[in-house]
Amino acid sequence: MTTPFPFTAVVGQDDLRLALLLNAVSPAVGGVLVRGEKGTAKSTAVRALSALIPEVAVVPGCRFSCDPAAPDPGCPDGPHVPGAGESRPARMVELPVGASEDRLVGALDIERALAEGVKAFEPGLLADAHRGILYVDEVNLLHDHLVDLLLDAAAMGASYVEREGVSVRHAARFLLVGTMNPEEGELRPQLLDRFGLTVEVAASREPDLRVEVVRRRLAYDDDPAAFAARWAEEETAVRARIAAARALLPQVKLGDGALRQIAATCAAFEVDGMRADIVMARTATALAAWAGRTDVLEEDVRQAALLALPHRRRRNPFDAPGLDEDKLDETLEQSGERGDDGPDQDPDPDPGPGPDGPGGGGRPPEDGPSDGGPRGEDSAEAPGSGPEQPRPQQAPGAGERTPAPATEPFRTKVLSVPGLGEGAAGRRSRARTEHGRTTGARRPNGTLTKLHLAATVQAAAPHQRARGRSGRGLLVRRDDLRQATREGREGNLVLFVVDASGSMAARRRMSAVKGAVLSLLLDAYQRRDKVGLVTFRGSSADVALPPTSSVDAAAARLESLPTGGRTPLAAGLLTAHEVLRVERLRDPARRPLVVVVTDGRATGGPEPMALASRAAGLFAVQGTACVVVDCEAGPVRLGLAGRLAGELGGPAVTLEELRADSIAGLVRDVRDTGTRRVA
Repeated sequence: MTTPFPFTAVVGQDDLRLALLLNAVSPAVGGVLVRGEKGTAKSTAVRALSALIPEVAVVPGCRFSCDPAAPDPGCPDGPHVPGAGESRPARMVELPVGASEDRLVGALDIERALAEGVKAFEPGLLADAHRGILYVDEVNLLHDHLVDLLLDAAAMGASYVEREGVSVRHAARFLLVGTMNPEEGELRPQLLDRFGLTVEVAASREPDLRVEVVRRRLAYDDDPAAFAARWAEEETAVRARIAAARALLPQVKLGDGALRQIAATCAAFEVDGMRADIVMARTATALAAWAGRTDVLEEDVRQAALLALPHRRRRNPFDAPGLDEDKLDETLEQSGERGDDGPDQDPDPDPGPGPDGPGGGGRPPEDGPSDGGPRGEDSAEAPGSGPEQPRPQQAPGAGERTPAPATEPFRTKVLSVPGLGEGAAGRRSRARTEHGRTTGARRPNGTLTKLHLAATVQAAAPHQRARGRSGRGLLVRRDDLRQATREGREGNLVLFVVDASGSMAARRRMSAVKGAVLSLLLDAYQRRDKVGLVTFRGSSADVALPPTSSVDAAAARLESLPTGGRTPLAAGLLTAHEVLRVERLRDPARRPLVVVVTDGRATGGPEPMALASRAAGLFAVQGTACVVVDCEAGPVRLGLAGRLAGELGGPAVTLEELRADSIAGLVRDVRDTGTRRVA
C-alpha cells in the first residue's frame, strides 16, 4: 500500500488546509471545492486528509457502513440490531471522471429481479463513501448525469437505484471534496452551491517556499516511509487536535450578534437562498472549536465568509469568483454596531486593528491576487465600467487599433448541429444518450443499464410455453432483455472564426461584434460546449484559443482582440479547418459547429475571394455545420457574407437576427439549406 504524503508536510496553502480541517472537525460544513492551477498540491492535500479523520464504528459485515449505535432501518443488508460494532479507518473514495452511472450508484440485476423477484444489488461508490470522503478530481469535467446523481445524494443523504419500478435505497452521507482547474471550464451553479466551502490555490511566487516544496517532494519520492516517519509527530498532534475540536464543538455558542453578522453579510453579497447562512454558521462554530474556544468571534465570521461565500455570490459566468474584503469588513463593522449599540449610533472612529492584524483571520499575503499577472491582464472589463486602457501590442501593423470593449451580452437564438450525434452530454444538439426520452429498444451490448420493459416482455412472451411456464411469473432469459435507446442533447465544439481586419475595425461596429460573440460564448457556457477561437487580420490567421471547456478564457481573449489590416479570409478558414482536423483525432465523437463572424470581404494576395471560396468548399464537402454571422453595415450591402454562407453550406444570420427576442422567425438547424438566413 502506497504511503500517502503527510498532510502536515504540505508547504503553504493555508486556506486549503484550514478548509479541509474544518470539514474534518464538522462534516456538516458540507465539503470543499478546491480551485486552482495545476501542480498546486490540490490532490495531495485532499488524499492526505483521510489519514487524519478519526475512525468510524460500523456494523460487522454491512456493505453500507451502518452505524451500530443507530443503524439505517432501510439498509439493504439489514435489519441490524443496535449494539457493539467494529472500528475501521474512514474511507476516502475517488470518483473517476469517466465513471459510469452503475459504478457510482450501484447495479441492480434486472434479470433476477424480473424472473425471481429478488433485489440482487451490487453497491457503488456512493455506498463506499458513506460516513467517509467522496473525492472527485477534475469535478468540472464530470458528466452532467453523474452531477445530477451527486446532487440528489448530497441533498437527501441517500442514494436511490431504480430500474423500471424496482428500487433500492441506502444511506449516503459523505464529505464531498472536489478539485478543478478553472481553465478547463466552470461548474454548474447547482453543484457549486452543494460545496460548503471553496478555496482558490496558486503556486507561491516566493523562491524560498518553492525551494522547500521541491526539497520535500524529492525527499518523499526517495523514501516515502522514512519521510512520513519524520512527520509522524506532527500528524499525531493534528489528529489529536481534530478529536479535541470535535468533542468541543457541541459546546460552542453562536450568539445573536454573530448570527446577525452572518445574515447581514449574506444579504450584502446577495447570495441566493439560505444555504450560505447555514454554512457560514457551521463554519464559524467549527473555527471556534478548532481554536479551542466556546464563543464565536467576529474573526470567525469573517474567515467563514471568505471560505463560504465566493462561489455563491451573484456574478456573471465570465467573472472570477471572489469576495470584496473591504466590503466584507464594512458589513461586519456595521452589523456589529447595530447589534451592540443600536442602529442610530455613530460608527466608532477608532475601530482598532484591521482584519490583517492580531486575530484578524485574513488570508495569507501570498493568497492575495490569486493569479498574479496573467489573469489580471486578461480579465474582461464590464461594459461601461470606465475608460478603456490602451494595451501595448507586440507587433503593431498598419492601421492597428486598440481593442474595443464589448457591448452588453444578450440571449441568442439556439444554433444546433443537424442530425443525431453520440457526443458528450450537453444541451445543444440532438444525440443518442444514456438519459433522455426513450425512442426505441435494442439488444444490449455488454451490461444492461436501461431496461425497455415492454420490449423485453414482448421478446419473452412467445417462448413461455416452450420454456414450460406453469405459474403466473414470466420466464425471462438474458436473450429476452432489451436495452432502451434514448435521445437527449449533446455538447458540441463551437469554433469561432472572427474577422479582426480593418473592415471590421470601426469602434462601434467591433464593439457590437464582440458583444455578439460574447453572447454566443455565454450560450456555449450554458450548453456545456467546448469552444475555440480563430482570428484573422493582416496577412495571417491565429489560433487565439485552442478548443477548451473554459469559456471564460475565450471571453478574455476576445476582450483583448486587436483589429486592423487586411482581410485574409481564406487563411482564417484554412486555420479553422486544421483546428477541426486535429480535434477530430482527439475527440472524434464531439461534432463541431463553426461560427464565422465577418462581413464577407476578402483582401490581400492574388484572387482573395476565389481562395476564400475554395477554402469554404472544404467545410461543405466534409458536411461540417457552419453559420455565418453577417456583420456588414451601412445602407449599401454587397451580400458577401450570404454568399460565403452558401459556399460553406450553411445559413447566414445578421447581428439583429441573432437575438433570441428578435421577431425574425423560428430557430432552425445551422445547415438548413432551404434558406440563407436563420429567420
